[in-house]
Amino acid sequence: MIDTHCHLDSTRFDEDLDSVIQRAFSHNVKKIIIPGADIHTLPKAREIAHKYEGVYFATGVHPNDMGGFDLQTLQEYAKDEKCIAIGECGLDYYRLAESIESGEVGQNLEEIKLRQKEVFIAQIELALSLDKPLIVHIREASNDSFEILQGYENARGVLHCYNADRILLGLSQRFYYGIGGVCTFKNARRLIEALPLIPKERIVLETDAPYLTPHPHRGERNEPYFIPLIMAKLANVLDMSEDEVIATSTSNAEHLFRELKGV
Repeated sequence: MIDTHCHLDSTRFDEDLDSVIQRAFSHNVKKIIIPGADIHTLPKAREIAHKYEGVYFATGVHPNDMGGFDLQTLQEYAKDEKCIAIGECGLDYYRLAESIESGEVGQNLEEIKLRQKEVFIAQIELALSLDKPLIVHIREASNDSFEILQGYENARGVLHCYNADRILLGLSQRFYYGIGGVCTFKNARRLIEALPLIPKERIVLETDAPYLTPHPHRGERNEPYFIPLIMAKLANVLDMSEDEVIATSTSNAEHLFRELKGV
């Protein structure tokens, strides 16, 4: 299996990173992708990818970390042989109004949204210029994200942590859908209902570790070795065998991230 979204560069893995990676590999997780979320953690992500065979990284800026956005820096990291995607990038309107009211940010709501869109578009255009896939983060911003991605007909990638919004299924000809621990949550009815609507050839597995730990380990630090729990839930919901989910999701990830093929 391939964990297409795992923050191995998180400080929560600092003390036992080697054990985390080896534990994942011993549970049939053969490849792991570290998304780029913050300019300042890119050196660490690249270092980890080069240290471990089977680990790769992406270069990007999360919408909540766009204060450090620097296109030239992203371009430099994108040249690395183990950098296989651009992102995670996208739009995140969750708690924006709350952040403004609390004084965490000084701009008004529309100004922040506009800046998020500008940074997202810059990363889409970078991905297109390099023929790399996007890792897209969307939270409480499905309509605006769909509108932007529809405007770039050659853009491709994965919608990380697919949020079950049906409008995003309209991107299934060019985008894959990252399914993680949320599908195992007791309150995941919307996602469970949406899963059969996703073409099977467009589903990829992810953990988003150390976040979104699957049931029955909620409350613990998430790790890539929990991928089998997500795979088993998908097999149950989609009426597929576990071997079929493994083979399909792995093939999908290899088609999306071309550098993973044959490695």
